[in-house]
Amino acid sequence: MPPLAAGRRVFAPTPGFTLLAVALAALCVALGVWQWRRGSAREAAWQSFERGAAVLVELGDRPLTDVPLFQRVRLRGRLDGAHQFLLDNRTHAGRAGYEVLTPLQRPAGVAVLVDRGWVPFTGTRAQLPDVRLPAADDIALSGRSALLPSPGLAAGRAAPAPAGPWPKVTSYPDMPQLAQALGESLGARVLLLDPQAPLGFVRDWQAPGLPPLRHFSYALQWWSFALLALIIWALLSRRPPRLPA
Repeated sequence: MPPLAAGRRVFAPTPGFTLLAVALAALCVALGVWQWRRGSAREAAWQSFERGAAVLVELGDRPLTDVPLFQRVRLRGRLDGAHQFLLDNRTHAGRAGYEVLTPLQRPAGVAVLVDRGWVPFTGTRAQLPDVRLPAADDIALSGRSALLPSPGLAAGRAAPAPAGPWPKVTSYPDMPQLAQALGESLGARVLLLDPQAPLGFVRDWQAPGLPPLRHFSYALQWWSFALLALIIWALLSRRPPRLPA
């Protein structure tokens, strides 16, 4: 079929350039779909975070895994102030610091790590922040069921040192590493201590990850790139007509 005339130019795409444009557009479409799905998943997580605050569940002896993520619960136990972890590389309002994880020894079942909130970096690694607790007594604490912070693309993962003094500094550990350092079993989730609960530090808990709208906007950008690739292909495929020999 002869090329289609378009004014003084003809539309005559080459096979190689067409294949490249289609492949690039398909890749951008796929990336847009991926970002849209991430936005949908993030939106569901944020909605779950909001729903979790609506009802306070008395957990009793049950594990935190018995309730949905971010569900607000109340449980009893004794805080072990002698064996605490400081999660490194945690920021608040642009300032570096730590999040304080304190084991809660429960009357029945495995211990639960309580995230008591954020404390600022002292300015030197040689001096850790003061996270001491008063004498341990049985106490009722309320907070949200959550997972340990995820490193994402962050570097500097480090398990707590097996020996040395407490509290132990660690960076994006997993729960088995913390349990090994503590020398006892730990529940799979942590308790994000309520902002109004006692014995805590800065607790401005937010739903995890980027806002859903950010992912949706990224999806629209990728789809715009796909359309742009096809427009450029169409424009560059218009050529001056060949003169007869």
